[in-house]
Amino acid sequence: MPEIWAMLGQVDVVHGLYYLCMHAVFALGGPGLVALRLPSVLAMAVAAAATAATGRRLAGPWAGLAAGLVLVLIPNIQHYAQEGRAYALVTASVAVATWLLVRGAGPHRERPEPGARLRRLGCWAGYTAAVLCAALLNWFSLLVLPAHAVTVLLARRRGQRGILVPWLVSAAVAVAGALPLVLASRAQAEQVSWIKPVAWTTLLGVAALVVIGFGCARVPYGRGHRAGPGQRPPALSLGSVALPLLVVPQAGLLLASLVRPLYIDRYVLFTNIGFALPAGLALAVAVRAVAARRHRLRTGVLLTGVTAAGFVALLPVETGLRTAASRVDDVLRPAELVATQARPGDGVLFLPAARRDTALVSPAAFRGLDDLALREGPVAGGTLKGTEHTPARIRAGMRAHRRIVLVTDAASAAARPVPAREAMKKRVLAAEFARVTSTETRGRRVDVYVRKDS
Repeated sequence: MPEIWAMLGQVDVVHGLYYLCMHAVFALGGPGLVALRLPSVLAMAVAAAATAATGRRLAGPWAGLAAGLVLVLIPNIQHYAQEGRAYALVTASVAVATWLLVRGAGPHRERPEPGARLRRLGCWAGYTAAVLCAALLNWFSLLVLPAHAVTVLLARRRGQRGILVPWLVSAAVAVAGALPLVLASRAQAEQVSWIKPVAWTTLLGVAALVVIGFGCARVPYGRGHRAGPGQRPPALSLGSVALPLLVVPQAGLLLASLVRPLYIDRYVLFTNIGFALPAGLALAVAVRAVAARRHRLRTGVLLTGVTAAGFVALLPVETGLRTAASRVDDVLRPAELVATQARPGDGVLFLPAARRDTALVSPAAFRGLDDLALREGPVAGGTLKGTEHTPARIRAGMRAHRRIVLVTDAASAAARPVPAREAMKKRVLAAEFARVTSTETRGRRVDVYVRKDS
């Protein structure tokens, strides 16, 4: 535990809550792939259930069930359901928060039932906790608040007067709770310096999902509940909940990326909930229409068949996500290349220094090599990947070796600001060494350099 606190002071403070949670999981179940991935699997199951519950409340049971099924079939959701990272837990927290927002919004009775106000208070307390939990896992999830603000304002326009104040209080408490983390993470802003500007393909993909989502949300449907005696009509529609959730967080992160590249789809993974809700609605309406025309078919049976067909159609993608080839940043294969190409006594460099993770996960491949830049290892220094010497010390170490093995990024991933240490490594290699071999593999490259005067 002291090592975790020391590390968070240097890097990844934004993931501190997740690291602490996984520390507890490993303490209970032991370190292993099952323990690493199980929280993400369970979190995505919770996200699907909460999405289904939201859809049920807004548009009926079939639309809710279909929305939950659509969510679990989305390839991006499946990808992070099997990764040991915090994004599945963030998605689950946002899904629960959205469900509690819908519950807290109504419908309301002019003469509330006994305990109704207490239940609403519980919904808002739970909503605050869910948003805060998501923010502490990754504070980019606070982008859900502008999306929910649009939903709240739309509800207010439709006559719902009891939602704005409790939502504002909940949002303020969540933001205040996450603010220390936001401020602390500013000192570690270089941890996202590797993010590239948004590509046109990314913009086209986001635009396509938005267009499909808006189209599906326009499908006519019956309400999940009708106003009864003493009740107002429901203030929220499925579109007023789903579409802001689909559009607003992505638009906010894309706009921020105009100033500094920040857009990564996993940071707004939870917006898939905003796509699954209208897509599930359209699917449910279509299935019910077919079942109504063919009286021998039941809606549940037909929906099961459609889901199975979708699963089979996506099977190549789903199986591909679970292979090593799907990992665009492979730390194991470069270690194998180093083991076959390096000689005892060779120097080794990592450019950028973060590529040292290859040696940390496969130390045997680097046995007998001299890490020319490493000053203090991760355990001794309480850092994630160790600390490096000054540029002058690195240069002296490089000049003392005849051969140097370089572990670096693939050429397609090399554009980023270059710190002084990294610039020194590049200058000395270019001026005094000649590259004799270069092997690229899934996001990384291993080069072997020999001194020009040898």
